[in-house]
Amino acid sequence: MRSLAVLALLSLMSLAPAHAAEPPRLAVFDLEMVDTSLQDQTRGLRADDRDRLQRTSDQLRKELGESAKFQVVDISPVNVAAHQSNMQACGGCDVKLAQQLDADLEITGVVQKISNLILNIRLYLRDAHTGRLLVAVNADMRGDTDESWSRTIRYLVHERLLALNYGAPQARQ
Repeated sequence: MRSLAVLALLSLMSLAPAHAAEPPRLAVFDLEMVDTSLQDQTRGLRADDRDRLQRTSDQLRKELGESAKFQVVDISPVNVAAHQSNMQACGGCDVKLAQQLDADLEITGVVQKISNLILNIRLYLRDAHTGRLLVAVNADMRGDTDESWSRTIRYLVHERLLALNYGAPQARQ
């Protein structure tokens, strides 16, 4: 899977004009949660989970923006619509929302809570012009704490997403 993602990203680089100085515009949507833990799945999203999702989403945007590989765009104009959708199963609404923001790339993500001990974060990077999935990264974490969430998202950003060589997506038409 990683080699396919690298090939896809390299093909995007070849489409970018050589003089392009601006990094690609990136819409980073708030993470969503799928809770399959036996104790919480019937109660709905807990307040501490909701807070961690927001903090982790903000951290993801901040660290990607600070990398200078992306120009992270403000998602507030479409945030209500994004929160009203299941971004992983809405049939491309994430791409449409990213296009409304004039983004080149977009990231959605899911935290799967298996139990209070075992969780997983998955991030999906797509070309906002075509909707094509460019790369999916994930990491398991142990412990449902602020520290474990923060370390996991930092790992995904710095060791997985930023470790790949990104080019600008297909030129706008």
